[in-house]
Amino acid sequence: MSIKAYGAHAGNRPLEALEITRRIPGSHDVQIDIAYCGVCHSDLHQVRSEWEGTLYPCVPGHEIVGRVRAVGEYVSRFKPGDLVGVGCIVDSCRHCADCDQGLENYCDHMVGTYNGATPDAPGHTLGGYSEQIVVHERYVLRVNHPEDQLAAVAPLLCAGITTYSPLRHWKVGPGHKVGVVGIGGLGHMGIKLAHAMGAHVVAFTTSDDKREAALSLGADEVVVSRNADEMEKQANSLDFILNTVAAPHALDAFFALLKRDGTMALVGAPASPHPSPDVFSLIMKRRSLAGSLIGGIPETQEMLDFCAKHSIVADIEMISADDINQAYERMLKGDVKYRFVIDSKTLKGNEAKV
Repeated sequence: MSIKAYGAHAGNRPLEALEITRRIPGSHDVQIDIAYCGVCHSDLHQVRSEWEGTLYPCVPGHEIVGRVRAVGEYVSRFKPGDLVGVGCIVDSCRHCADCDQGLENYCDHMVGTYNGATPDAPGHTLGGYSEQIVVHERYVLRVNHPEDQLAAVAPLLCAGITTYSPLRHWKVGPGHKVGVVGIGGLGHMGIKLAHAMGAHVVAFTTSDDKREAALSLGADEVVVSRNADEMEKQANSLDFILNTVAAPHALDAFFALLKRDGTMALVGAPASPHPSPDVFSLIMKRRSLAGSLIGGIPETQEMLDFCAKHSIVADIEMISADDINQAYERMLKGDVKYRFVIDSKTLKGNEAKV
């Protein structure tokens, strides 16, 4: 089955219109007409070979929402017409301890929505910058938001779960003081979610210009991290820090803000490593540095349901498919509030190359 998509043939080439193929739905598959696909910083890293192992042609996109077109004969959870989503995972081994616990995101054989091994042509998965996708029912999520919010739901499939999972794992809630570092695609979701969970939220930004925006997202306080006095006032006060910044930066200044036994979880994925932290920042207060990778399928469904209940969506800017290269350049400059989303209808008018 041939469909239109947008992708690249090499890391040093721009994304362009392509023709790709999707498999005919099998007995446990769900065929989805993609309505919208969010644009993640990971898309840029992968398609430009800033992360190792990119396979070409590369069609990015793992923040997918749309409507079910058809289902396989043994699919019982979905039917044609349902609003659904697909995130970062389209397969896993399905039998390891991680998969058994609904933590497919930590399975050693997790298959990403793009750039993952698959028997389908061309031998690796192709993502959501496309008209359709076919996914095993286990990895399809139900969307319960109103349909007119569907485009703004798309980034929840990565930015939403990436921030929700660590907040839930470290049991953030009422009585907790939580820092969110960075007010971008991930950070703006972290602020919204931590606020909805009942925490006192402190947003950290390098720009004073983002102060009002952070407050409007739900932050109780905003700290300009380059202001030493503002940082000092937060010393030893935070129970948890969610660090969403996807660029290398010194972590020590933020460790000083954690209480004894506090944790900073990294979810931003820079193209090169952070400077090594000072060990004394950790051992003197029994602080922890941790990481978190998206979330498993059950937790992703939990996140979507939580967001629907609390009327949480991403703040987005809609673009057409042929705007994607400009959007990447703007994303590198931080010139987006806060997530680009591709309108998949715009793929139809593009002259595609095989």
